[in-house]
Amino acid sequence: MDVLGRYRNLIVLVGVLFAQVLGLAVQVKRTSDSESTRLIRVWAVGAVTPFEKALVWTQTSSRNIWHNYFYLRGVRAENRSLKAQIEQMRLEQVRMSQDADQARRLQALLAFKEQFISQTMAAQVIGGSGSELSRSVYIDKGYKDGIKDDMAVITADGIVGKVLRVYRSTSLVLLIDDQTSGVGSILDKTRLQGILRGTPSGEVVLEKVMSDETVPAGELVLTSGGDGIFPKGLLVGRVTKVTPGSDLFLNIRVRPAANLSKLEEVLVVTKIDERQAEPDQTGAARAVDILAERLPGVPSKPENAEKGAAGTAAAGTGSPAAGATTLGAQASPGSDGKAKTAPPQASASGGTPAARKTATAASSAGAGSGTVSGPSTGSSPGPSSGSSSGPRTTATGTDAVKVSPKPVKTAVAPKPQPAVEDSPH
Repeated sequence: MDVLGRYRNLIVLVGVLFAQVLGLAVQVKRTSDSESTRLIRVWAVGAVTPFEKALVWTQTSSRNIWHNYFYLRGVRAENRSLKAQIEQMRLEQVRMSQDADQARRLQALLAFKEQFISQTMAAQVIGGSGSELSRSVYIDKGYKDGIKDDMAVITADGIVGKVLRVYRSTSLVLLIDDQTSGVGSILDKTRLQGILRGTPSGEVVLEKVMSDETVPAGELVLTSGGDGIFPKGLLVGRVTKVTPGSDLFLNIRVRPAANLSKLEEVLVVTKIDERQAEPDQTGAARAVDILAERLPGVPSKPENAEKGAAGTAAAGTGSPAAGATTLGAQASPGSDGKAKTAPPQASASGGTPAARKTATAASSAGAGSGTVSGPSTGSSPGPSSGSSSGPRTTATGTDAVKVSPKPVKTAVAPKPQPAVEDSPH
């Protein structure tokens, strides 16, 4: 009370001045380019803004500390789990790549044919059917642009429908969710085939799948190519719900991959190529090569057998001239009048140069008639060779020994012939 009594006049003066300033701030306006703002608001905003900034900074810091430290305590375990999943997916990718290469090789081996989209035409949706019972759209391409009936209409997300009617500059496209449409479809993993149809309520269902089959929710639905309109393998949608239906069939609901209610641009498939599958040349091996390796082959002859067969043919089994050559090579007279026996290796492989010359002379002298003349036994001036242990086959000047051809036997090394005496005529 002493303070208020002592400084009462000053306090009253300050209060009056503050009230006048507030009154001026309420009355005075600050004009800007967009609008005019009262001065009291400008002052209030300037006074409150620092406190708001400090509050926001505190909240942001607290949130960052929570998310960057306390909330990330289990990130290390999650990181290890994600790394394990990545490794598993890599192994799965390698296996699927090998399966795809094998399927490609088998398709090429069995001469399978595949359909490929080779040409498309972009079109813009310009209108709809305007009826809930008929779900179709109009596009700005007609028969003057090359559009024909039953052409497939697709988008980058999935299939849309088929061309129902063609006009000059427009075409009517029947969507897959129409109750009169039908698309041959196949499930991606279970490989079950069915017919995709629309319902009056606008849903898409997959029919003709038996109730004893198991179809998991979330499985992809692809085109099977059985309808002759859509090529095989295009994305249709994903299974959302599977319930037992009537007549022993499942009621499978499918969510289309393409957003049929927000179509703006579509692609019309104007040309489909059907060509035979070709093997992947970048692979390590082809199926044809694998089959060729598994087929039995003809074993190659040993090297010693080939040499033995050549020696047997040279020994006189084929023709009389060959016999004369061998005989002359084995019994070539020396300088002292004695007969020298050639080694078996020389007779089998052609003999020494001297033996080859003697064989040539003998064959030109009298081997043309098919006989070989033996040397005389009674007119030998020199002593006979005693190195021969077996009987000797000799003939007079008028007699002849016939050489008959023998069948080719197993490849063996030729035996050395006995020494034959030769006397000069």
